Amino acid sequence: MKIGKSEYALRRKRLMSEMAPDSVAIIPAAREVTRSRDTAYPFRQNSDFYYLTGFQEPDAVLLLIPGRRQGQVLMFCRDRDPERELWDGYREGPEGVVQRFGMNDAYPISDLDEIAPGLIEGRSTIYYSMGHDDLVDRQVLGWVNHIRTKVRTGAKPPGDISDLAFILHEHRLIKSDSELRIMQRAADISSEAHCRAMRECRSGRFEYHLESSIQHSFAEKGARFPAYNSIVGSGKNACCLHYTENDAKMADGDLVLIDAGCEYHGYAADITRTFPVNGRFSPEQRAIYNVVLKSQLAAIAATKPGKKWNHPHDVTVKVITQGLIDLGLLSGNLNDLIESGAYTDFYMHRAGHWLGLDVHDVGDYRINGKWRPLEPGMVLTIEPGIYVAADNMTVDPKWRGIGVRIEDDVVVTESGCHVLTSGVPKDADEIEALMAAA
Repeated sequence: MKIGKSEYALRRKRLMSEMAPDSVAIIPAAREVTRSRDTAYPFRQNSDFYYLTGFQEPDAVLLLIPGRRQGQVLMFCRDRDPERELWDGYREGPEGVVQRFGMNDAYPISDLDEIAPGLIEGRSTIYYSMGHDDLVDRQVLGWVNHIRTKVRTGAKPPGDISDLAFILHEHRLIKSDSELRIMQRAADISSEAHCRAMRECRSGRFEYHLESSIQHSFAEKGARFPAYNSIVGSGKNACCLHYTENDAKMADGDLVLIDAGCEYHGYAADITRTFPVNGRFSPEQRAIYNVVLKSQLAAIAATKPGKKWNHPHDVTVKVITQGLIDLGLLSGNLNDLIESGAYTDFYMHRAGHWLGLDVHDVGDYRINGKWRPLEPGMVLTIEPGIYVAADNMTVDPKWRGIGVRIEDDVVVTESGCHVLTSGVPKDADEIEALMAAA
């Protein structure tokens, strides 16, 4: 299910076709990050670099030089080193990068500072995204300044440094068939993990028991890591949007909100489900839950090509605000409450975000100040919620501490949309039935 070498080559070719004449693009890989003293966090590749190469080693730099007769696609990477490989694992080395990843040529990363200035000299524009890696920022500026010192000898430094993201992130926004197959698998793995957490939930257990169950389920299916820090919030913790402590004991009568998704071959899933710790919704929990579910289903139905990005969010706002009125949590005219933003006391975030190699994936939401239209191949989350804080003294006590969010991953199609994460139930009766069967 991996993306083939030919697709990475097509991505590079497309990017170079949109670059200015006589330009060069510089795309660095990620570096290993120290966790503590002499141990590192698990390595995760830079998403832009991975999108263009599929290469999973740290300390590498990709150069794209359209029109260069000696080869347009060059990579600098770690050289083969049998002694280090004995300790740290196999390295491709320059020869392996050329043979297995389709580079025209490759060099040891130790030669970068010596060779790179000659490759960018005479080029009009450097495409490089500044501000993400101070070390590489200084290297690139150092190469330009080195060329400038030789202007009197005829050297021509680049006259412009342009952010590569303006082109590349638009490419990443529309997913290919291969990407969608991988994202479907990530969604399936994550859906199974959420179902497992529902089956294993019991009062008296801790939030981290469900977190570990989810992580185990990911790994069993070939997804070693979550795409982001999992949220397992029970009771009032469900009202904290980015709660990640996951260390409270789950109490009978509370809801638990789980926001978790795996990363599979670099691509993220992102699912949220909310369910009762004891397997049965209380009347108040079910009432709020059904408002959120109604808003989410309406937003999914409204997700179609040609509709503006903000349209599904606006749909959730209308349904949730009316629901809050019906439950007595808000009072007043629907349109006035929406206009004043009164609903944001209970629904304070947007209804979704782009999804792809990053869980909050790249791509502009507005074009020239206006919400962009949805297009086939875009993948987004739809995740409305209602959160009644435990210390909200303006509402009846029966509502306090109830937090509900429901989130699915949706791909825009030619005729509407397809829900990638339909494998985990979200109807209240279906959730209760799943938990009861366990």
